[in-house]
Amino acid sequence: MPRDENQLDAESQRPLDTTIGVVTPENIAFEYQLAGPFRRLPAYIIDVFVRAAVIAAIGLLLLLFVGLSGLQSLGAFALAAGIISYFLVSWFYGAALEAFFNGRTVGKWACGIRVIDVDGCPINGKRAVLRNLLRIADLAPVAALSSVDESIPPMFLIPTGMVGLICVISTRRMQRLGDIASGTMVIIDEKTWQLPVAKIDDPRVAPLATFIPGDYAISRSMARTLAIYAERRHYLTPPRRREIARHLTLPLIERFDFRPDIDADLLMIALYYKTFLAERNAEPADLGPLAGYSPLIRDMVAPATTA
Repeated sequence: MPRDENQLDAESQRPLDTTIGVVTPENIAFEYQLAGPFRRLPAYIIDVFVRAAVIAAIGLLLLLFVGLSGLQSLGAFALAAGIISYFLVSWFYGAALEAFFNGRTVGKWACGIRVIDVDGCPINGKRAVLRNLLRIADLAPVAALSSVDESIPPMFLIPTGMVGLICVISTRRMQRLGDIASGTMVIIDEKTWQLPVAKIDDPRVAPLATFIPGDYAISRSMARTLAIYAERRHYLTPPRRREIARHLTLPLIERFDFRPDIDADLLMIALYYKTFLAERNAEPADLGPLAGYSPLIRDMVAPATTA
């Protein structure tokens, strides 16, 4: 069935989706913004100049060393050291920096991009080496400047990078050949944390969440723990839930000045609700089932004493 022209116009005006969703082993979802070719090209050019500067600096130091030593016999040693340095910097500059600086080279850092695994984890040394060794394939084919001007020697060659460009624009994760082989992708160096959503049926959760202090700032590790607990609690027996929840909430019960007999499982879900689901500007929750009840120690009714 042919689609309506308005629908086609709307689709043509829709921005290109360059985001990729990644779910970590802790069941936390992140959205990454993929780095396209026009963001990666300036980073590559910067890295080319950085590599050239490093190689030039090494060559200058070797020349100074030979000149100051006055030993002409060290010339062959300096030449061999220069060739080895040129090889190491040319081939392993990117791999070393990406492995030890969280997927960033100087150019990537300057352009606000970095390399990660396709599962969202930081890149390791093996993947960094593989993706950088295959860069030569991504830069193919090579064009000779002599084809433009016959006076230029045929030894002057420039990489066109057409292979890498075609791979980037035709793959879902915008990967070049090196990324495909090593299981990596290049992203803009910021990520959006998608708040996990679990179904909360207990009517006591929202009212109890109102007793949690508003200035309590949840840590990243605690947020991850809450997400895992809310996701997996349905597979646990009630005694096991209480055991796990009591262990996790014991410091919080003391910090919030809550009653020691409070339902730890309910408190965990209330924390989850307040952290991920409650709207900041929402109206105060109806106490409903908790009407007349307070989890605070100060509101506990002291037992009557007999004369």
